[in-house]
Amino acid sequence: MPYRKKDARARTARRRAARRQAGHGVTLENVAERAGVAPATVSRAINHPEKVARDTLERINRAIEQTGYLPNLLAGGLASSRSRLFAAIMPSIANLVYAETIQSFTRRIRENGYQVLLGESGYSQEEEEAVVAAVLGRRPDGIILIGINHSLGCRRTLLAAKIPVVEVWDITPTPLDMVIGYSHEAVGRAVAAYLHGKGYRRFGLVVAGDARAIKRGQAFEEELSRLGIAGELPKAVTPPGSSLQYGRRRMAEMLDAGFTGGAVFCSSDRLAHGVLIEAQARGLKVPEELAVIGFGDQDFAPFTYPALTTVRIDRVRMGLLAAEALLARVNDEDPGEAVVDLGFSIVERETA
Repeated sequence: MPYRKKDARARTARRRAARRQAGHGVTLENVAERAGVAPATVSRAINHPEKVARDTLERINRAIEQTGYLPNLLAGGLASSRSRLFAAIMPSIANLVYAETIQSFTRRIRENGYQVLLGESGYSQEEEEAVVAAVLGRRPDGIILIGINHSLGCRRTLLAAKIPVVEVWDITPTPLDMVIGYSHEAVGRAVAAYLHGKGYRRFGLVVAGDARAIKRGQAFEEELSRLGIAGELPKAVTPPGSSLQYGRRRMAEMLDAGFTGGAVFCSSDRLAHGVLIEAQARGLKVPEELAVIGFGDQDFAPFTYPALTTVRIDRVRMGLLAAEALLARVNDEDPGEAVVDLGFSIVERETA
């Protein structure tokens, strides 16, 4: 009996190994023979489908499906200097504010026959450097990065790779290659001027501890100082990223520490939603006693109660323009301006 069990296990292992190797055992020549075309035509259909007649492409795709052929895309990339892969590196896949940018970027990239490899840096320059090094090993044709703040090692690695790079969600006159975004400092100044113009004279800040949110907060404070608001503002800093939970807790801490009301600028809509809930739980009238303004204009912002005043960024257009810039570069076309400032707008609703 033991021998039978061993034999059965051995046969099962052989079958699994055979299944794993099945796709690798089929060659490009096998596909070409089944489709009735030359091997070079199959290679062209895989790497440049737009250059193959539709009926021929359909025959080749059927042959690939029938044989289970797995193209060696890396080998093809080495031969053609193209991997048909782009990398997108973002601080957090949990932060929904970036989702529409990456979705619109990915959609346009796929429409052009490419795929997207997603990496997460965790708001850490060191982790971003490690992720960049890892994805460059896959030979991407280009990279999109969230933000412009990178470690020296990361910058050196990207420049040495000599591939198109587009940075988004920020702006700088000296990008690594191309940048599409907006000024966080301008956002902070505009929000301060908006609230001051509405008649508010007491202010608070609830900001996440990431570089872009900190820029907005600092500019907000500096503009209020220029407008004559003296003294240090009540401020609560959360870990990088944002959540309703953090917003509510930090607002509670500020109120318990003596903040008696005014206008609170939050570095995200999710934080602002938490601040709004805590204010209501304390019986504060919004916006009469406590005004709240967020950032991002997420899909829930018009549906909070009261509806959330916030800063709108065109996240979808940002992703589309980033995709088009990278595609232009890899196709040896002019991508246009290296620095694209999309601007922003303050969406006035009921909370401020």
